[in-house]
Amino acid sequence: MNFQLSEEHQMIRDMARDFAENVLKPGVIERDKHQHFPREILDQMGEAGFMGMMVSPEYGGGGMDTLSYVLVMEELSKWDASASVIVSVNNSLVSWGLETYGNEEQKQKYLPLLASGKVLGSFCLSEPEAGSDATNQRTSAIDMGDHYVVTGTKNWITNANIAGIYLVIAHSDRSKKHRGINCLILERDMEGFELGPKEDKLGIRGSDTHSINFNDVKVPKANRIGSDGFGFKFAMKTLNGGRIGIAAQALGIAAGALERAIEYSGIRKAFGTEIRNHQAIQFKIANMATEVQAARMLVWKAAAEKDAGLDYGRTAAMAKLYASKTAMYCASEAIQIHGGNGYVKEYHVERFLRDAKITEIYEGTSEIQRIVISRDIFKKGL
Repeated sequence: MNFQLSEEHQMIRDMARDFAENVLKPGVIERDKHQHFPREILDQMGEAGFMGMMVSPEYGGGGMDTLSYVLVMEELSKWDASASVIVSVNNSLVSWGLETYGNEEQKQKYLPLLASGKVLGSFCLSEPEAGSDATNQRTSAIDMGDHYVVTGTKNWITNANIAGIYLVIAHSDRSKKHRGINCLILERDMEGFELGPKEDKLGIRGSDTHSINFNDVKVPKANRIGSDGFGFKFAMKTLNGGRIGIAAQALGIAAGALERAIEYSGIRKAFGTEIRNHQAIQFKIANMATEVQAARMLVWKAAAEKDAGLDYGRTAAMAKLYASKTAMYCASEAIQIHGGNGYVKEYHVERFLRDAKITEIYEGTSEIQRIVISRDIFKKGL
């Protein structure tokens, strides 16, 4: 196995690193404070090619591989996880799902808009009673012949107020259980679309998160992805790829915390010398670096398996489980290394801890990842 990045991958990583340093870092504390992500930065991310990295060039995307995508996710997340989750949803959950399972008409209509970043996508699965239990969909999509009527509420929806295209998972036939679920493409201007209150969150506060109400929204049959009843399978397949993106986000948070800790340990002095010269700090840095590198190898492995067309579900779950735990660990240790300064906003690391927690929850909680991993082991062996 070759763990050396190609020259192209290094260039992509360096471009994302420069973008994070020069565009995302300035103002990130204020964006977190005010729960706001400016449209101009969204436009810049689109111009940089971050919004449609894996979309085929024929639909206006970059045609890049998954490893390129996770390298960008890591670098953006080192400074602003709110920015990276916008990129993750648009790439992993919406664009990838549409290109992989949508028909040609749907791809031609929506992918160029998503890949350019001119229109953002949103993935609508979670509900008040359907989080980890994704089969328990209360949102309904009643088949009316040439269209569906969608009614229900979706919770914790990323990009809710800034998106224009929504992939909505809804039940069309409850008697069929998960085989009665469909995925429909909704557009923001469809009558009956109602945005709920903005969530006041612990972390990733710059990302836009709302509930959405669908009040008898008429959706053309042409907007269904796949055959009737394909929606649950679509959601699960899409989430597998989404977990790689969130694992990369968690990795970036952990790596960012490590970098800030190393930097601070060379500035702060205690007992007459920089604290990096004290064994207690050296051991913390060593442990953090080891955890980050282990998480990175899992993330890269999941990306490589996906690009190779292999069954990557188990590795994606492992990567997300481990990287999210590593993000929490490294952020906490970075605060400890910073001492009292770690508890105030200007040093960034307190935000890393707040941002890290969601990586253990969304796109499948850590408990769900353990279920996915263990079931796959029992089915296929180690």
